Amino acid sequence: MSQRPQVRTVGFKPGERNVFFHILTACNLRCRHCYINPAEHGTQTLSLDKVSNWLKLFARPKQETNLILLGGEPTLHVDLPAIIRTAKALRYAVTVDSNGYLLNDFLTRITPDLVDSLSFSLDGPDAVVNDPIRGLGSFQVCTDNIRRAVRAGFATSLIYTVSSLNIDHLRKMPALLASLGIRRFFIQVIGLRGNPARESAHGRILWQVPAKKWLDLVPIVAENAASMGIHTIYPKVYLGVDDRFECAGMVAENYFIFPNGRVYQCPLCEDYPIHSYVIDNDKLLHRQGLTEDRFFPLLIPEGCVMNRLLQPDTISYHADGLPVHRISCCLLKEEIIPLT
Repeated sequence: MSQRPQVRTVGFKPGERNVFFHILTACNLRCRHCYINPAEHGTQTLSLDKVSNWLKLFARPKQETNLILLGGEPTLHVDLPAIIRTAKALRYAVTVDSNGYLLNDFLTRITPDLVDSLSFSLDGPDAVVNDPIRGLGSFQVCTDNIRRAVRAGFATSLIYTVSSLNIDHLRKMPALLASLGIRRFFIQVIGLRGNPARESAHGRILWQVPAKKWLDLVPIVAENAASMGIHTIYPKVYLGVDDRFECAGMVAENYFIFPNGRVYQCPLCEDYPIHSYVIDNDKLLHRQGLTEDRFFPLLIPEGCVMNRLLQPDTISYHADGLPVHRISCCLLKEEIIPLT
């Protein structure tokens, strides 16, 4: 009888540092669930010099830092290859998150040794599901470029953002990823930020997936992907009775940097001017006043205090007023490593 891959919760490690750097907010697509909010994040494209100076603020000479380069679409930045080389010189492990278009001949201007992971985004197993969410033709372009990247020797991964629009098609993703040569799969939950927050406020789309549906489906799909040799990671979302709540903002170091200089520690807060830090004149400053990090120590029955404050409609309650599920920190992940 063959062994089944084991699921483990990836706990927060003191001193671990992850830098999510939005080097611009421009994009060639208009995804329906885009979380970028130009009024709060800025519209600038940071210069190579500016990016280099900001990277130095978070680099550690004696310890590797994880860097995720984001947009908008980061390959729109003509200096992205130079940014990556700068980051590697500063001891960053570099991931590039792309919508798959790989603009500005990106794939021919770097080599696999410079990028620890080239991460693509799809939100459906075919064009019928993906393209109404991400844009006409995006499925074909993305999958074609994934194949190019795999053939060229790049380590590739894929993000699938689960929402009410595509959760019923998640089951088909492992087979697609295996056929593409993807070996790392991130299943993400839709966040009520940016477009989803605006549409939900006006009652246009109920983006969120019911808890039961998530719990019944996502772990099974993740295990199926792992059985095909795909390292799979998905957010914990709902804590069990014996699970301890822990906030990443209190333990690990996670920084979400935007072109206007705002630096958040919690991605749920990015629609609001409550960022913990700001970069001013290339200096990282800790802000005073009612900022996100003042809320992190609060312990409530619902678990994540920011989820309770900013997305209260995502929480269901028993008749006695206690939540049906405690919500985990959005950065807490479940991981399934394939058996060798």
